[in-house]
Amino acid sequence: MEMYTPVKEGKVREIYDLGDALVMVATDRISAFDVILKNKIEKKGTVLTQMSRFWFEYTKDILPNHMISCEPADMPEFFRGPEFAGKSMLCRKLTMLPIECIVRGYITGSGWKSYKENGTVCGIRLPEGLKECEKLPEAIYTPSTKAEIGDHDENISFERSMEVLEKEFPGRGREYAETIRDCTLLLYKKCADYARTRGIIIADTKFEFGLDEDGNVVLADEMLTPDSSRFWPVEGYEPGHGQPSFDKQFVRDWLKANPESDYLLPDDVIEKTIAKYLEAYELLTGEKLA
Repeated sequence: MEMYTPVKEGKVREIYDLGDALVMVATDRISAFDVILKNKIEKKGTVLTQMSRFWFEYTKDILPNHMISCEPADMPEFFRGPEFAGKSMLCRKLTMLPIECIVRGYITGSGWKSYKENGTVCGIRLPEGLKECEKLPEAIYTPSTKAEIGDHDENISFERSMEVLEKEFPGRGREYAETIRDCTLLLYKKCADYARTRGIIIADTKFEFGLDEDGNVVLADEMLTPDSSRFWPVEGYEPGHGQPSFDKQFVRDWLKANPESDYLLPDDVIEKTIAKYLEAYELLTGEKLA
């Protein structure tokens, strides 16, 4: 059996190069505030991969994506062991665009903090009088740069995103910047509308895109997982304060309240975290995790 080692390791994902394709493995690691925590959250990687699989299928009419298969039988024998079960996705190779495409449908987190200070979010002026966690009149696109592990992403303007892409892809910077902005907003609207019928508000999320061999934009990485999004329950939603969540905001809140933890979670926080991830998966997909 041929052995493989990751060609790239992120905070959560490991990428293996098969030559003509990639295998992306979502591990059970969890990160917060750009730090990898000392615990692992069992089943978390499976939730991330299978939720991305669901959304990639749901949105392929809007934009092609990088997913080829999540079936172990379609991958080399190395990836058929239990440590990879449900966590692995066979993907197309792409040239990744160096922009994180963030869309905000509600005002919360760092956006709320910025709005309270000067009435703007990432330089975009918003109406006066918004409450914390209130739905925005329309979703806003706030791109950022991609940071290495340990660094923080930098929010940038749409104009700056054009400059970054133009530098890397001369003559096509504006085209790519406009395409990924427009696709981000379309994807968010379709998925947020669906999620609401399943009892979940998608407050914000991020997408990543790459280019295929013909220079076409393709949706990549993960999609609308509890790691990359804020999920709130529709039931009980009320602007004016923070909301309960199905995502890792629960972990962030615990870490803020326990600064002496040294990024080590107690067992009860681990159990509650995976329970929230599983509940979100089951609500959104209508399936039990195999």
